Amino acid sequence: MSTFDWKQAYQNKLVSYEDAARLVKSGDFIATSLSNGSMSGDLAEAILNRWQELEGVTISDSLNVYPSRLLNPEFMKGLEGHIQHMPIFAVATVRKMYAANLSDFYPAQTSDAADKDGERADVYALMVAPPNRHGYCNLGPTCFYTAEAIRSGRERGKLRTVIAEVNDQMPVVYGDNWMHVSEFDYLIERSAPIPVFGRAPASDVEQRIGEFVLELINDGDTIQMGLGGISEAVAAGLKGKQELGILTEMLPLALPQLVEAGIVTNAKKPLYKGVSIASFIAGDQPLYDYCTENPACQVFPGSFTNDPRFIAQHPNVIAMNTSIMMDLTGNSTCEGVGHRMISGVGGQLDFLLGATWSPGGKPINMLSSTQKNNKGELVSSIVPELPPGTPVSIPRTITDYVITEYGIARLRYKSRRERALELISIAHPDLRGELKASLKKNFYPNPS
Repeated sequence: MSTFDWKQAYQNKLVSYEDAARLVKSGDFIATSLSNGSMSGDLAEAILNRWQELEGVTISDSLNVYPSRLLNPEFMKGLEGHIQHMPIFAVATVRKMYAANLSDFYPAQTSDAADKDGERADVYALMVAPPNRHGYCNLGPTCFYTAEAIRSGRERGKLRTVIAEVNDQMPVVYGDNWMHVSEFDYLIERSAPIPVFGRAPASDVEQRIGEFVLELINDGDTIQMGLGGISEAVAAGLKGKQELGILTEMLPLALPQLVEAGIVTNAKKPLYKGVSIASFIAGDQPLYDYCTENPACQVFPGSFTNDPRFIAQHPNVIAMNTSIMMDLTGNSTCEGVGHRMISGVGGQLDFLLGATWSPGGKPINMLSSTQKNNKGELVSSIVPELPPGTPVSIPRTITDYVITEYGIARLRYKSRRERALELISIAHPDLRGELKASLKKNFYPNPS
């Protein structure tokens, strides 16, 4: 397509938010990208304004960061049968919707997430940077599943309409992260800053967990870490480490500082030497500034970055992931407890499996030894068995290193009894007695 052709096509595709919302039909499945790359609250509101004339519409997102009535329980409870919300990964803003059973849940892991095979979406909405002189729009901080879902949907003939919001404040991030104007049916011009996310200070428990994690990281390792207090504690303690590499789903907030200090060089990685690799970026402005048009920081589809076979090609992968609860044999959940959803599996299984296959790799599950139940009572996060309905995000056959604020347990190549003893040793001291009693009752003959 010539320069003149794409520019004219761009102008012909421009519509308003209201025009774009009118493209939605009853029965449509509307998919949108993850986090900063998803449709804005303005587009969501324009669709929601039509709720009375629509039936059977589903809006499926992941890590929603743009406020709208889509996450308002009082509003959405009146839309049953008209518009429903179906996230594949949730943050705190969605949990009220989960609690009221107003948001359904779409189980998916990052390596195979969100309709990348194009089986469900009728309408796809995304946010991109303005086209370059060749007519290519950058997907900004969110590569993830976007291009695959759109292109696969087109090939299948299922995807009818693609709506792109063109935001002139979207940072340009290198990698396999471009789509041509010709791949979008309609365009909405937008100028608004993308959301930023501050650093979460580490709690005392997170700080202690982070200190144990640091014991497992050696010079030259390739690390996967994300957002949150434990990651901040780990990043703060990396001073003195050398030639670390980054292969992760989400880039850590501290990346610019780690690179500046010479701690992260990516020099030892066998693939993409000198480059920090991720699938998306959600951070503060310094992180966005660092990643903008920086060849040393690139994003790729989650089906690539999170493919355990690709991860395993890197030696000494340190995969750090947070669990909510774990049973005495090593089955754990990071998604929810019972039928109460909290977040999603994301890339946790992908990276733990990749680290398991990585020569010298260390798959790590991190969790606080305790949590409070709905009565405000302190209960163990290490339990005899997961409550009924709890999804097993990580099967015990994958679980290896488990870290609480009380130490490090190793489960791989151990029996049920040996695993239980390891986990009890890092449980809260006041709660170990009941775990030992359960161990004796369930795992040994003739309990007395």
